[in-house]
Amino acid sequence: MDVQLTAAHWVYLVGILVILATMALRKNIVVPAVIATFLTALVFSGSIVTGLSAIFNASLVAAKELFNIFLIIAMVTAMLGALRQLGADRMMVAPFRRVMRAGTSSFLVLAAVTYVISLFFWPTPAVPLVGAVLIPVAIRAGLSPLSVGMVIAICGQGMALSSDYIIKVAPGISASAAGVDPDAVADKALVLSLIVGGTALVLTYLMQKKTWRTPSPELLIEWEAEADRGIGESRSGGDDSSGGGGGSKPVPTGPAGGPTGGGTSATAATAVLAPAASPFPGEVAEAEKERRGTAKAFAMLVPLAYLAFIVYLMLGKFTEVVPPLQGGDAAAIVGGIAALVLFAAAASTDGGGFLETTSDHLVDGLVFAFKAMGVVLPIAGFFFIGNADFAGAILGVPDSGAAPAILFDLVTAVQTHLPQNAFITSFGILLIGLVAGLDGSGFSGLPLTGALSGALGPAVDVDPATLAAIGQMGNIWSGGGVIIAWSSLVAVAGFARVPVLDLARKCFIPVISGLVLSTIFAVLVF
Repeated sequence: MDVQLTAAHWVYLVGILVILATMALRKNIVVPAVIATFLTALVFSGSIVTGLSAIFNASLVAAKELFNIFLIIAMVTAMLGALRQLGADRMMVAPFRRVMRAGTSSFLVLAAVTYVISLFFWPTPAVPLVGAVLIPVAIRAGLSPLSVGMVIAICGQGMALSSDYIIKVAPGISASAAGVDPDAVADKALVLSLIVGGTALVLTYLMQKKTWRTPSPELLIEWEAEADRGIGESRSGGDDSSGGGGGSKPVPTGPAGGPTGGGTSATAATAVLAPAASPFPGEVAEAEKERRGTAKAFAMLVPLAYLAFIVYLMLGKFTEVVPPLQGGDAAAIVGGIAALVLFAAAASTDGGGFLETTSDHLVDGLVFAFKAMGVVLPIAGFFFIGNADFAGAILGVPDSGAAPAILFDLVTAVQTHLPQNAFITSFGILLIGLVAGLDGSGFSGLPLTGALSGALGPAVDVDPATLAAIGQMGNIWSGGGVIIAWSSLVAVAGFARVPVLDLARKCFIPVISGLVLSTIFAVLVF
């Protein structure tokens, strides 16, 4: 099919190339995306009014499509704030310390706990929580600090965040840009993330095992002493009941994290404050005992609630016992559970003042959501302008049938000159995702790889959802905080107290090996 390319197509193409170049230079791409949106709309319509309006409309359309994502982030963050105030968050992981007696057991427990917490609550709270409670135990059990950092980065920022299977922020962005079902992207991304993560963990185990030492309390003292001398990337603020390191603070990261970074209270290490001095010590002790009992109850309630949700999710997916969840139902249920836990935890903490406390936590959650994800809106808006489903609203074209399909036209025009090969296309999408992640934000490139997947998939007879999942792997394993040092990997390095550049270099070969293997698997199996 012959496609007549116009000046607007060429301007849009130049915009994509400029954005990729800006990413490669590790610079923020919001300004190039906004300027490219303005110029594309201006050249398409010939009206400066339409061009200026498109800047606003593009972000507005993106916000409408992605606001459910912002809301779930806000609710989960608010719930975690209430649990942190109660002291229940640390109690949820404390029992795992009992089985971390040697290097291998600590390696496995650290990986499992980081993955589960990150899968349900994102790596944002996982890093400080694991850092404060489990890292000192792992060090004392013989793991090297570098091994600890690699495990947390691979399982949290990598394996859990790249699938984002429970909250489904990443699959939602990828699927919106590709024009496919988010569940289809999420299912494929889950499998691919496990392949990448499993490969990376096995290679990490084999490469790092020779650095492990015999368990000893002296290892923890040595580790803390090295941090005091400035060898690590962050300093300890004092010991805690977990055995040290509880006062460590990660170096603040950018929104890369979308969910893996951010400078809000969601990234702060947990601190359970002692009650103020009182002339009635017996009453204080009784109140403290009651508070700890309440915290312990919530530490059991939250995992059980989400475990029940997982069971329901699996029953609906693989059996006919319960109806399967559709579309965004899973994320909505996660948000609903988070809201109820938030209310109950706030009421338990503040009693009659819980109405105000709940509102404060929700506001904090919304602020964090926009800090973490707000940068995605203008970027997604630019790539949405290349999609006919959204271009009409952005460009002010009243007839949806007359809306341009700029990106599709570009792909159609060049596809006859490209090798019609599924492997080449798949690895091309993976490479673009890796490059897109170079800006240190795992989510900002998802609209690009998603849009390219939707356009290229039919041309090479590959499911666009598969290509979107591959692109998602590249974006998040790169920019989410695993193989580049200027991402939220800084926070992991800070808690593990190792140089972030060393951590990034050590993660590179295991992760890239996993990405190559997962892409081959996706093409052959999906």
